[in-house]
Amino acid sequence: MSPRSVFRCIAGCDGSWPVTQAIYRCPKCQGLLEVSHDLAALKTTSAAEWMKLFDDRYMRSEWPYGSGVWGKREWVMPEMPDDLIVSMYEGGSNLFWAERYGKQIGLDELWVKLCGNSHSGSFKDLGMTVLVSVLRWAMRDGLQVKAVACASTGDTSAALAAYGAAAGLPVVVLLPRGKISTGQLVQPLAHGALVLGLDTDFDGCMAIVERLAQEGVVYLANSMNALRIEGQKTVAVEVVQQLDWQIPDVIVLPSGNLGNASALHAGFELMRELGLITRFPRLVMAQAENANPLYRAWSQGRREVAPIKAQATQATAIQIGNPVSAPRAMRALDAMNGLVEQASEQELADAAARADRTGMYSCPHTAVALAVIEKLVARGEIHRKDRVVCVSTANALKFTEFKVRYHDGQVPGVASSLANPAVTLKPDYGQVVDAITARFS
Repeated sequence: MSPRSVFRCIAGCDGSWPVTQAIYRCPKCQGLLEVSHDLAALKTTSAAEWMKLFDDRYMRSEWPYGSGVWGKREWVMPEMPDDLIVSMYEGGSNLFWAERYGKQIGLDELWVKLCGNSHSGSFKDLGMTVLVSVLRWAMRDGLQVKAVACASTGDTSAALAAYGAAAGLPVVVLLPRGKISTGQLVQPLAHGALVLGLDTDFDGCMAIVERLAQEGVVYLANSMNALRIEGQKTVAVEVVQQLDWQIPDVIVLPSGNLGNASALHAGFELMRELGLITRFPRLVMAQAENANPLYRAWSQGRREVAPIKAQATQATAIQIGNPVSAPRAMRALDAMNGLVEQASEQELADAAARADRTGMYSCPHTAVALAVIEKLVARGEIHRKDRVVCVSTANALKFTEFKVRYHDGQVPGVASSLANPAVTLKPDYGQVVDAITARFS
């Protein structure tokens, strides 16, 4: 049997649609879609055979299997033509044992999945390789659009611009003007995308790009498009693979538009369906206190996530008040015995500084997750012997301004208790010795 994949409604409406169709919501109920796989065909291969196949391919050079996404292509997009795949060796990122930091906060085994060690510097590459590849497939079959487009707080635009450039596709990105880092802004500019800086926030950008997609002007590249989830779900598979096919006890995820929670759930669910694992880890979703619509709903026992006006946060990539994938996230939380916690600006800034002092270099969004881990350990909701994985979503080199401001004591509303400013001296040997003695005496 040859496996195939189609779009289906997450609410269970009848019907399916080709993955090459430019469709983002269920035509019947307007609910979100997911990619549905042919489990009967996939189950003809045993769990042991899947593990061996994925291990044999992992980080090798045979096209396209060296990619952490396309090395698991049967679980992602099995009918995808090889000649239309756009890949830049995404995935295969380090599962870093944060031994020293973990022990400082009370954990024997803390791992950090460094998804920012990717081509454009974030986990968004994992979904974008699938989306851009399928778009090429759809265009070969007759789909006509002016461009592929996204609203972004930075990382999505960088990934889309890079993969779009590699594919030779026109790219449009809508950004909230003045609200993303310089490192993120320069990426789509360098890749030749049409960058539109709008005087609004992410949610305002998203409303416009949704309308552009609905009217057929552009192809939508945000995580409302279920193709993004397919690539991102390989993080779950890769974490388990890197732990010798063992399951962590807890997985902690920075959360903004909430699509990545659904991606992790999809990866763990498929592994369980195919017999590679027998249980799920507990899912913890971490939000910045200034942009916390999911936390508010969860802490109040509500199933519906009400939109809010997100306030300024150092974790700019998750400064989202109206998360598109909220229904998907609720389903993931239900399935994975999940919980939601938040971190203040002080907590996230200090967590980043503490982790950095142990050799890590954490972006502010990963710091939200680290701060939440610290809180849950202190409360006894995560235990010392738990095997904990934190998903690091982006490379901290994109957020140099955040680091500089913290160590200069210039982050608004934050006391930089772990600041380490540079010491400026004259070129005098004695002064240098005195500075060393003062620090290390």
